Amino acid sequence: MLKALILLACLSSPALAVAQTAQIEMGGMRQDTSAPVSVDADQLSVDQASGQATFTGNVRVSQGELRLAADTVQVEYGADEGEIRALQASGNVTLANESIAAEAQEASYTIASGLIEMTGDVLLTQGQSTIAGQRLVIDAAAGTGRMEGRVRTTFRPGASQ
Repeated sequence: MLKALILLACLSSPALAVAQTAQIEMGGMRQDTSAPVSVDADQLSVDQASGQATFTGNVRVSQGELRLAADTVQVEYGADEGEIRALQASGNVTLANESIAAEAQEASYTIASGLIEMTGDVLLTQGQSTIAGQRLVIDAAAGTGRMEGRVRTTFRPGASQ
């Protein structure tokens, strides 16, 4: 009976859950590799030998519904013209679409696999709920995610997502 009352109290008011790992439904955070990639920044430096470009200062990247913002974004190009293999973002990183936003210190995005890894004081916001941890791994191809490292979650019961 006591367990049932505690569970009922937790479900009827804002709750704080703490765990080491949390699985997250990220259906709204899907990639569209057929969409063009747009990058805006204050500066650009290109290293043809390594096949990399570094965008710095107020960097904004978008592809389909995904938007990435950071202080610096390094782009690794593939063998085919215009092919982007990976992005490495650092400093005030934000990844968002219409329904989900994630903030971190760093992020890496491997285009072919659809894996996005965000590290350093990660905060994920979905509607009025938040999940915080040290590492967020998003599988943008599958629309799923996993938060790791002393995970804290705040749910708002009855709030629309």
